[in-house]
Amino acid sequence: MNPAADPRDQSAERFLRLVQARRRGTLKVYLGLAAGVGKTYRLLQEAHDLHQHGVDVLIGYIETHGRAGTVAELKNVPLLPRKQVFYKGHAVEEMDVEAIIQRRPQVVVIDELAHSNVPGSRHEKRWQDVEYLVAQGISVITAVNVQHLESLHDQVLKITGTDVTERIPDQLLKQADEVVNVDLTVGELRARLEEGKIYDPAKVPTALANFFQAENLLQLRRLAVREVAQLLGRQVESEAGGAPAVAPQRRNDDRLLACINSNDKAAREIIRKTSRLADRFAAAAWYVLYVQTGRETADRIGLATQRHLLNNLQLAAELGAQILRVKDDDIVGAIRRVAQEKNATLLVCGITREKGWWEQLSRRGVTSDLLRAVADDGSDLDVYLVTY
Repeated sequence: MNPAADPRDQSAERFLRLVQARRRGTLKVYLGLAAGVGKTYRLLQEAHDLHQHGVDVLIGYIETHGRAGTVAELKNVPLLPRKQVFYKGHAVEEMDVEAIIQRRPQVVVIDELAHSNVPGSRHEKRWQDVEYLVAQGISVITAVNVQHLESLHDQVLKITGTDVTERIPDQLLKQADEVVNVDLTVGELRARLEEGKIYDPAKVPTALANFFQAENLLQLRRLAVREVAQLLGRQVESEAGGAPAVAPQRRNDDRLLACINSNDKAAREIIRKTSRLADRFAAAAWYVLYVQTGRETADRIGLATQRHLLNNLQLAAELGAQILRVKDDDIVGAIRRVAQEKNATLLVCGITREKGWWEQLSRRGVTSDLLRAVADDGSDLDVYLVTY
């Protein structure tokens, strides 16, 4: 490698080799800690670099937010016109997936990965558009912020107080051929915000006092760095063919069993936490178990509760869990039986954050009874409690 070579040229050449080596499209994701770190700018820079290497690149969708430096990069590389869709009497601009398929570029650049499409679109979410394009043999370069990762939703809510509604499944990043952390120090990012380079000046004071507080950004930055480091470690281990790596990600014998019920909020937190634990432990498998008692049959719980339950089971599947459903009025007995059948090594259960939660364990209840049963049977099964 030439030490004097431009790192951007090397990045473009590396991605080009990936594009040429596979029939299925490749996926590259720029991951940032927050808006304004420069993800879109990096997308356009790479588009220019690939274009200079003779690659057929198309900008499928880009959001400049009126930033001068980003707008200036919109040159030379072909830009796909947006499709107008009428929804509730208003014209809405969306990415034209059909036009991309018809045009069939080697590489398409797509911004705002977590975007929700207008109802009636080919797919509900833009990340599903990206998956579809990659499956069609078109390589995609895209960008997203760390707060949009599904398994991090609860952590982001605690850090920032913001309920991020547009999210992408973690599995998409795991399937990516390359994930790049677009990093910026907290001081630099806040300075960019104060200079009006991210939002309209009228919005700056509110942003600085809320989402863009220094401590919030510092924690989000840590999440982004950790996420990319874990993905890189997994990739290095895979490419090494099982040889030892600095942070080995070999699958071990751990099998995690998350226990949920029809409590919507508790189930979501347990599922997301177990997903993160499974990644951290490089677990052989993880399961989500729902034990349906006679009190939770379809004719005894409301439609909204049923819908939330189905959505949570779908969330678990998207995050990589195997779904288990059993009918039994003996919840503790059913959990122990399934744990034994699946050779589970760690049970993940929930407990409320209400005052005196420790006293809850001394009273009778599913979680306390389960803990006693696990302690009494002398097994090696561990239990992890998630507060909600």
